[in-house]
Amino acid sequence: MTGKLTTHVLDTAHGCPAAGLEIELWQIDPLQAASLIKTVTTNSDGRTDSPLLADTDLKVGIYELRFAVNAYFKSKVSELPDPPFLEVVPIRFGIADVSAHYHVPLLCSPWSYSTYRGS
Repeated sequence: MTGKLTTHVLDTAHGCPAAGLEIELWQIDPLQAASLIKTVTTNSDGRTDSPLLADTDLKVGIYELRFAVNAYFKSKVSELPDPPFLEVVPIRFGIADVSAHYHVPLLCSPWSYSTYRGS
């Protein structure tokens, strides 16, 4: 079994998937600068069209997903504070088992967010 990394974003302010939200995936190396691996945009279901990492691309290490929530909510909500309460939501996590499925969902509004390790 090969592992993979996936995500899903839910807009809790509107009760729907967060379609069109930009996500950056970074690899974090404590001895070097962080490295941008890829930038993706969620589809109509609030998911990416393919896993963020899979097979041999999934390696043991520390990663960070950066969700551009302010840009997403600016397209949905007519009045938001300037500067916004949340601009980018970073979620830093570790991958220890490359044969496992790591699912990192984000539930968010312009004022709050939560995450967990999903399946």
